[in-house]
Amino acid sequence: MNQPVDLDRSGPAETTHPDNWLFGRPLFQDPSARALSRVGVVDVGSNSVRLVVFDGAARSPAYFYNEKIMCALGAGVSETGMLNPIGRVRALSALRRFQHLAQGMGLPELTVVATAAVRDATDGPDFCAEVKRETGLRIWVIDGEEEARLSAQGVLLGWPGSYGLVCDIGGSSMELAEISGGRVGRRVTSSLGPLKLRDIKGGKKGRQAHIKETLAKLQEVLGPQRDRLFLVGGSWRAIARIDMHRRNYPLHVLHEYRMSARAVSATVKYIQKANLEELRSACGISSARMSLVPLAAEVLNRLVNTFSPKDIALSSYGIREGMLYEQMPQRLRDRDPLIEACRFAEAKDARMPGFGKSLYAFIHPIFKGVPLARRRLVKAACLLHDVSWRAHPDYRAETCFDNATRANLGGLKHSERVYLGLALLHRYSNKREGTRFADLLGLIDEKMQREAEILGKAMRFGAMLWMTSDAKRGSLRWFPKKRLLQLRLTPDMVPLFGEVAEARFMSLAASLQAEVEIKRVR
Repeated sequence: MNQPVDLDRSGPAETTHPDNWLFGRPLFQDPSARALSRVGVVDVGSNSVRLVVFDGAARSPAYFYNEKIMCALGAGVSETGMLNPIGRVRALSALRRFQHLAQGMGLPELTVVATAAVRDATDGPDFCAEVKRETGLRIWVIDGEEEARLSAQGVLLGWPGSYGLVCDIGGSSMELAEISGGRVGRRVTSSLGPLKLRDIKGGKKGRQAHIKETLAKLQEVLGPQRDRLFLVGGSWRAIARIDMHRRNYPLHVLHEYRMSARAVSATVKYIQKANLEELRSACGISSARMSLVPLAAEVLNRLVNTFSPKDIALSSYGIREGMLYEQMPQRLRDRDPLIEACRFAEAKDARMPGFGKSLYAFIHPIFKGVPLARRRLVKAACLLHDVSWRAHPDYRAETCFDNATRANLGGLKHSERVYLGLALLHRYSNKREGTRFADLLGLIDEKMQREAEILGKAMRFGAMLWMTSDAKRGSLRWFPKKRLLQLRLTPDMVPLFGEVAEARFMSLAASLQAEVEIKRVR
């Protein structure tokens, strides 16, 4: 895992804290980050025109508002050289609406970019002028390489330090960009968007020959690309939904969804044989998007065969998120998106903001031996342990699990979502049997399930020990070879160690299969 760089460690509490790299001053309160706390961007694509308003912790933003209009601006551009007339009217109407929405939300000026359809069409400049005249919005028409760069930056928003090949498919183009060490490398663009593939002569045979030839040329430029392939774009997301449906996959979160080359091949064949209307309905895909899926599937199949990536990951983050990333100072880019989001949630929703840090320090001895990547999840769980306190007690455990597994959080694999969700479930419940999440637990092995249970019960006990900041805290000590869990009680802590706290401590020890020892210390 790429270890985030912490540029804001300060004060004695920061330098003595275990796993100190997790605990820089939260940057969502920094003026440079607060300037990005609510940002509106518009993507004028070949298929759709979309407004996204980001809110919250800029490093891992929430989607305050998200609206898409399927305009098909690029339909027919390769034949007529001009934007789709109907799509143009719809796009102008959408942009007019988006500008009024932005004014109502009190947003600063919207950032609007247009991609392949507008840059390729002869009437693209006239369309931009009309939009400026009618709405006051300036459209930045970007070339294919810039589109590739912004999409790759969107991937880096969710995966800091990632390496591999980013593939962004739109309606009229497909871009590829290398990423490594948090930076974007070589970039190429092509006309392999499904709207343009419709117009290729020679039917399916001619189209597939064109796809093969184009990808071979792209490979010559980029060379071998055997690392991870990141897929960005609506057509790829639709194919991923179909893959989930085919596999009966239980967690319907597209971001960080993984596919193998074999799965891609099986899903392409599944699409070719399926009744597309029935499949569209079963997977919740729009008719406009579904009409492009078979063409996009042909491209994906050849793309995977050409580059042979080691694995394939879906990214819900793309060009719009890349536009946000573009505005970030480097120290914000270097932060872990998961930890920043959890710290923002704690500050906003917890009863005692800041206690998550103390809780992590208290339970840390139990988790000294776990890999660094999972200690990061332990930290995230401690920050989130109290943010759902307003939920009804009968449903609080399930609410925590739902929030962790389905929330818009970057920097989390699906297995890590389930681990985090299970830990938070056990923060409020000793048992997980009989919940509606049984099918999701299969995404992590039994060892990780037990560890998540221990984490949840450790937080459940530690949460009983709220103290003033100047009080002397007790501590846990864990001796794994002896299977001994020791609790050291300070005088300030003794009054808090009542019957309920003791019962939770014993439940934690039972999950550790440990003997207990309670000591009073000064």
